[in-house]
Amino acid sequence: MLLSSFPTVFTPVLHRHQAKFMLNIGGRRRVGVNKIGRNVEFRVRSVSSGDAVGSSLQSDVPFPADYDQLLDQAKEATQAALDDGIQLMEIEFPTAGLDSVPGDGEGGIEMTGSMQLIREFCDLLIIPEKATRTRVFFPEANEVQFARKSAFGGASFKLDYLTKPSFFQDFGFVEAVRMVDRVKEEDELFIVGYPYFNVNEMLVVEELYRDAVAATARKMIIFNGELDRIRSGYYPSFFYPKLAALSKTLFPKMETVYYIHNFKGRNGGILFRCYPGPWMVLRRLGSRYVCVHQQEKMPTLKEVALDILPSA
Repeated sequence: MLLSSFPTVFTPVLHRHQAKFMLNIGGRRRVGVNKIGRNVEFRVRSVSSGDAVGSSLQSDVPFPADYDQLLDQAKEATQAALDDGIQLMEIEFPTAGLDSVPGDGEGGIEMTGSMQLIREFCDLLIIPEKATRTRVFFPEANEVQFARKSAFGGASFKLDYLTKPSFFQDFGFVEAVRMVDRVKEEDELFIVGYPYFNVNEMLVVEELYRDAVAATARKMIIFNGELDRIRSGYYPSFFYPKLAALSKTLFPKMETVYYIHNFKGRNGGILFRCYPGPWMVLRRLGSRYVCVHQQEKMPTLKEVALDILPSA
C-alpha cells in the first residue's frame, strides 16, 4: 500500500570535504572506504506532476551521504527498537560503497570493512558502562584473533566466535560449538557480525537466539548477515532444508531496523528502511533521491526489481 501520493526527492547539499580512509591491519586484509565529512545538509521535496520543483521540507531520515551518517542513523534506529522492546534485530548495508552490491568488493575486504564499522557502531550505541556486558560474535575463532589485533584492539567488549575451523575446513567442516556454553550470565546484548561465508554460521546464530536469547531479557543484532540470500532462495531448500527453514522460524521474529539494498541496471534504485519508518524504494536522479514507493512491510527483492522500479 502506498503511504504517500507523490514521490519525495532527497537532495544532498554537500560541503565537499572528502578524504580517503585506508585501513591496513594484519597481513591478509585491506579495506578502503571513501568518506565525506559530517557537514552535510539534506533538502527534501515533495513533487507532483504539476509542480516540477515542489516545496522544501526537512526529512528526519534522508538517505545517508556517507558511512558516518549511516552509522548515526543505524544507531538511532537500533536505540528506538531497543526502547520498543524488540529482541532480535537486523542491520544490513553494503560496505564496498553506499552504491555497491554484495560482491562488488573482494570478500575479505568487505568483511574487514564490516568489522571496522561494527566497532564504530558499538562505540556509538553502547555506553562504556555496558561494554563488558556486550558480546560481539564473529564467524570463527580466527576472526576474533584478527579483531583483537585490529579494529577491536583495546576495546572492553567481549569478543567471541560462532564456529571453530577443523582439520577438514577446506571441505566445509567445522567443529561444533555449543552456543549456550559461550555466553555468560551478565551478558545483555549480542552483536553477530557477517555470518554468511559458511552456511553453518546462520544455523549457529539461530541456536544462539533459541538457547541464549529467546527466553531471556537479552537482545541480539545480526550485522551484515546477507540474509537476503536465504530470503530469496539462493540456497535451495532441497539441499539446505535447515537454512531455508529460517525464513519461517527465525526471520518472522526479527525486525530489520536499518537496511540498504541497491539495484543496478536500467531500472536501478534502492530499497531503504530506517526503523520505525516505512520501507522506501528510492530512485537516483543525479545527486538526488526520489522516493517512488513506500509500504509498511518489507517487499521482496523480486517485487522491487520486477514490479516497483519498472513501473515507477
